[in-house]
Amino acid sequence: MSAQNLSILDTLAFNDEGYMTDRTQWTEEVANAIAEDEGITLTERHWVVIHFARKVFAETKDSPTLRQITKQTDVSMKEMYQLFPNGPAKKAAMIAGLPKPTGCI
Repeated sequence: MSAQNLSILDTLAFNDEGYMTDRTQWTEEVANAIAEDEGITLTERHWVVIHFARKVFAETKDSPTLRQITKQTDVSMKEMYQLFPNGPAKKAAMIAGLPKPTGCI
């Protein structure tokens, strides 16, 4: 993790699972820092998912499930696992500054 990302993330509060506790503090810079900390370099395809997740949360107050993301965007299930390895819906929500999707273990 870079020193800059460490200082950004050190100013924020996260729960025990690594999700931000104050979503109002989220910025794209924060998303990049969280992603880097998770070993992910964000691309335009990541941003499609992140912006979709934030839009769904703003409308429903729930983070979207993997199925919602793959059915309502042009990002396939296979691509989701490539973009966000090891729990794509959870990782996408984490980077988007949202709570863990309901139903994810």
